[in-house]
Amino acid sequence: QVQLVESGGGLVQAGGSLRLSCAASGRTFSRYAMGWFRQAPGKEREFVAAITWISNTLYADSVKGRFTISRDNAKNTLFLQMNSLKPEDTAVYYCAARSSVEVTTSPPLYDYWGQGTQVTVSS
Repeated sequence: QVQLVESGGGLVQAGGSLRLSCAASGRTFSRYAMGWFRQAPGKEREFVAAITWISNTLYADSVKGRFTISRDNAKNTLFLQMNSLKPEDTAVYYCAARSSVEVTTSPPLYDYWGQGTQVTVSS
């Protein structure tokens, strides 16, 4: 069982930056592939970025070059550094854990989810 708690969301102007964190419970955090997803009002949840236990990464085209996913296995924490934010990045951001060494972009293939943190980018 893994419990995930996101933090770091907020209101920022376009072009600004935010750093999201996801604190995970459990001693086996390092064995999980981790991902960030987001969901805007009226839209489906979409993939943002993912990272394997050895820190291989995967990004959505829409955030490539602007967002960076990382993890600290010693501190059971996942991060998402978001730079050059755009109004279209506005959404609730969720972290997710998958009991696998491989990452995937598909939300149903993740086993555990956090409650989400709101990110709002003003123009």
